[in-house]
Parts: sequence; C-alpha cells; structure tokens
Amino acid sequence: MSDGYESDAFGDRYDGDGQDDTAPGQERTFAALPAAQGRGFADSWWGRAWLKALEDTALDGQQLKKGRRFAREGRVGAVSVRPGRITAVVRDRDESGFRSDVLLQELTEEEWDRFLDMAVDRAGHIAALLDREMPPHLVEDAAAAGVDLLPGIGDLDPECACEAWDHCPHTAALCYQVARLLDQDPFVLLLMRGRGERRLLDELQVRIAARATGRAPSDGPADEPVGETADRVVRGVPAAEAFAAAGILPPLPPAPALPDEPGPAPSLDTETDPEPGVDPTALEMLARDAAVRAHRMLAEALAPGHGQQPVPEALTPEQDAVRLAADARPEPWIANRLATGSGRQRAGLPAAVLSWQYGGAAALAVLDEEWTPDAAALARARTRLAGAWEDDEAPRLRAERNRWTSADGTAQLRYGRDGRWYPYRKESGRWTPAGPADEDPAAVWADAVAPDDA
Repeated sequence: MSDGYESDAFGDRYDGDGQDDTAPGQERTFAALPAAQGRGFADSWWGRAWLKALEDTALDGQQLKKGRRFAREGRVGAVSVRPGRITAVVRDRDESGFRSDVLLQELTEEEWDRFLDMAVDRAGHIAALLDREMPPHLVEDAAAAGVDLLPGIGDLDPECACEAWDHCPHTAALCYQVARLLDQDPFVLLLMRGRGERRLLDELQVRIAARATGRAPSDGPADEPVGETADRVVRGVPAAEAFAAAGILPPLPPAPALPDEPGPAPSLDTETDPEPGVDPTALEMLARDAAVRAHRMLAEALAPGHGQQPVPEALTPEQDAVRLAADARPEPWIANRLATGSGRQRAGLPAAVLSWQYGGAAALAVLDEEWTPDAAALARARTRLAGAWEDDEAPRLRAERNRWTSADGTAQLRYGRDGRWYPYRKESGRWTPAGPADEDPAAVWADAVAPDDA
C-alpha cells in the first residue's frame, strides 16, 4: 500500500503533494451502480473478456470470490477512471469504507503508435472507432501488433486502505465493477491504458489524414509529396479491404422509422453576441429548411421504387436561392438577399418564386429563357396548338420564338424545352406564371386567361 495521500470527499484522491497529475479530459467518474441481479456479472464481450483476464491472472481465488459478492451487493461507490489507475471507496460488511485503487500499466508511446497504425491499416477498425465503437477483434489485432489491451499476469497492482498485500475483497470488487463499466463503454479500457476517447479519436484522425497525404503524423502541412514519398501515398481504402472488413463488424440495425415531421431547428437567440457578419435569424431559417429537406429526402428514399428513380440534377446557387425563398418564406430583408443571390432584382423575385412553386427548376428555366425551337420542335408545338381547340374556339395568338401571346397582350403560352406548355398572365406590366405546366395547351390557356380571383 502507498502512504502519503490527502483525503478529499472521494476518499484519498490526490498524491502526497496535493496535486492532481491527471491531464484535463483524462479522467472519468462513474456513479455507483446498484446491486447486480441474475447469474452473469457482465453482459458485453468486453465486460466478459475483462473478467476472464482478471480471473485467469489472479493469485488468490478466494479474495476474488469475496470481491465478486461485494460488487454484486452494490458495495462499490463511484469509480474514478484515469490513465493507469482506477479508484473507488468500497464498503465492508460492517459498512466501513476503504479507498481502493488498482493500477494498470499504461501503454508506452511506441505501443500507442503501433496500435494506431494497426487501426489505420484496417478499414473496419477505422469505421468502428470513429463511430465510437470497439469491435472485439481489436484485441486480437492489437496483440498481433505487440500491444496487449487486456491485463495479463501481474498487470493489475492493487492498493487498498485495508493494507492487504495483494488483492483484497475491496480491490477485487472494484475490478468486478469495472466489468460492468465496460458493458457501458469499452473505451474505459483504453483510458486505463493511457488514452481518453477524445484524444484517441483525434490522434486516429491525424493518422488518417497523414496517410492520405503520404506524410508522417508528426509532420506539419506540406506541399504535394514528391519522389519516394509520392510512391507511398494512399488514396483511400481499397474496395476489397473494405468489403473484407464487413465480417468483423456487427450487423447494421434496421432502418429507423420515418419521423412524423421534421425535427425542430435550434434557437440561436442567446445572450452571446454573434460573430461579425453572422445573422442568427438567417441561420435559424437555414436550419429549419435543412430539417424539412432532410425529412422529405428520407421519405423519398424509403418509398418503394426509389432506387429506380433518376438522380435529380444539382441546383445552381441561383436556383437554390429561389427555392429557399419559395420554401422558407423568409422575412423581407432576407428575401432581398435571396433576390440578389438569384441574380434578380427584388421586384423580380415573386415571379421566380411562383415559377418554382408551379414546376421547380424546369418552370424557372421557362421564366428566364427565351429560345427558338428547331424545326421538329416547332412542328410538334404547332400540331398541339392546332388540335387543342375547335376552329371557332381557338384564340388568336401571335407567335414569337417559343412564346404565343394573345392579341390583347394579356395572356401567353410558353413552350418549354420539355415539350410542355406553361401559362403566363401580364400583371402590372410583368409576365407572371399563372399555373402549372401541361401537355395540353388548351388546359394551360384556361389558367392564363382566368381572372385573378378565380
């Protein structure tokens, strides 16, 4: 047992100099767990593997049995986990408490380098760790790289206020409690070995980025690699390796059900002033729009036959500005910015919004474009017009390029590149979309000449 501890509320947490040597973010404290029910003490692979390593390497099996009873009875208090040490206060049968520590040798820097290099070399481990999962095969692959994650003989060094020379029921109970913590979070084992989850993931991502550019993880920014280094540049993960890694990962869970509605957008109305040039109201609008679009895209993806549908073309920034104005219904000052982003004056945005609402990008193109149909397209358009009405019912239209305008200049048919007709009506001196497109020019013309209150 070590002397020279100063007691605090946790029970002798600090070394004799009164300083806590643990780096920020490198210590986690887990609340006391209730008594364990049932025959098994650990449920997960990691918890059972820890218990097997503990029981296979213990020198005194009787002390382990007593410790298991203590842990099962809920006599272990809050557990502090930090690199190289786990600590808890364990209550005896007479309710007296003993600070118990178990020391586990931290991995050396060289061993951590080998572990991280091994993880980067295997696509399955990268995916699992970045998703904050610890696949069981990690132990075998780490051992093959010369790194033992689970404790071996002599690796667990007990220290207890009861002054036992080896494992006592208190330190044994603490070790059994760790198995239950590993059920909750296997990253506890890596923290005991010297790396917290955040630091581990940060170092892993540094190595992934360095591997992609052919640089050592410790190198700073560099230009494109040349010479021998250029030959070792890795551009992603080979497909065969990624496919082979599927066997070491757990099966994917079933797809979640579609929510009834989009999730709420966060409120950015805080007391903290935003950065210069950042408007919280605009950001909230973008967040709401993103949630609505994500919900719609998920609904489409879950619909039958979605895989056979063509991939829609990406919108240009100008088109997306109109879409956002149509879908989000922004405040006037935001609409002014969207009008500029769409390449229009503020007065021209309402017609663009109507076009989008009637027919998306195709209708917006009809609003903006005036084009001359080739001979074949013009022949098809004239045939459609000729067959749309009886001779005495056909309106008098003046043709110019892809537009047919009424004699009084108040209504118009526009022929789109998609072979459909789009109705327009002149309002306040501007041509304004009057309805959705249709292959029948007569149906579209009815929208063009309908009164505003129809």
